[in-house]
Amino acid sequence: MMFRKRHPPAGSRPGTLALPADSPPPRIRVMCYTAAEVTEHDVGSPLELGDLLEGEGIAWIDVQGLGDEAVLRQLATTFSMHPLALEDVVNVPQRPTTDAYDEHQLYITRMFRRDESSELDFEQVSVFWSAKYVLTVQEKYGDILDPVRERLRQGKGPMRKSGPDYLAYAIIDAIIDGYYPIIDGLSEELESMEQVVIDNPVPRTLGQVNRIKRDLLDLRRGVAPQREAIGALVRGDGHFVTETVQLYLRDCYEHCVQIVDAIESHRELAAGLLNTYLSSVSNRTNEVMKVLTIMASIFIPLTFLAGIYGMNFEGMPELHLEWFYPLLLGLMVVIAIGMLVFFWKRGWLGSDRDQDA
Repeated sequence: MMFRKRHPPAGSRPGTLALPADSPPPRIRVMCYTAAEVTEHDVGSPLELGDLLEGEGIAWIDVQGLGDEAVLRQLATTFSMHPLALEDVVNVPQRPTTDAYDEHQLYITRMFRRDESSELDFEQVSVFWSAKYVLTVQEKYGDILDPVRERLRQGKGPMRKSGPDYLAYAIIDAIIDGYYPIIDGLSEELESMEQVVIDNPVPRTLGQVNRIKRDLLDLRRGVAPQREAIGALVRGDGHFVTETVQLYLRDCYEHCVQIVDAIESHRELAAGLLNTYLSSVSNRTNEVMKVLTIMASIFIPLTFLAGIYGMNFEGMPELHLEWFYPLLLGLMVVIAIGMLVFFWKRGWLGSDRDQDA
């Protein structure tokens, strides 16, 4: 998976959208809650969302899919999005960041998960929040935010009694927590491959190591910038973050630092495995070359003797002796055995002697 950002045509005015070609049409889901109750329903058009901003309680509007520009424009109008904010939401992927606008706070992050083929997949998640609502915009259907929804339904903890900034924190925290299973899976793969790289350094193993390095690079690209974004919220750069939520965001910041440290450690381990693979392949090649060299060295004197007595000159008296043929064969055998013994004493034959040396 490589980083490919979607750009509008060169020279386009700010706010021009470049919709993903494979993105599904937007699907809007709304959760309205107060300290006493929670209601959920689907919405067919952003025009129906205006009344939510006037009612009591807090609304969480979750939009999944970026495949309809008209709907996205209506959404931007309803929530007074700045054109540059809408551009950051649609023209994915963006670097994780946070921006403060007059009407809301914007936080852009990335959500990682494994797809059906166990390949690492990521999508951008944009989180808007103000004093009355939280708006999340995702590229695809499905997410890892069901635990947050379940906490709202159950009413346990301070979520339903707190403001939209606490819900935004819970969403960000859930996305960051979703990194841990992926890191753990990559860690297990690296540990299982350490002995494989030594015992069986085949091209398939090299491909697995490179895939892990690529996954770690994608993770780092998505996680490392979030330290800066969350740090900005902790410092109070956002207009819609209370001091209470800033304390919770500090925990998210520590998680990001921990994850980045783990990613860096795993990248070093993957690089070490790659070097070990190359060393194992080189050692195996050296062993093959050593065997071939020994075989060639043994046959050099034998070929020399066979060449001399294969010239068939009349003046070679040995050719007329009846016992000379078996004598020559015996001499060749003695030379071959002698060279094998010499190589063995020098430690060039036998794995045990290689280890002792």
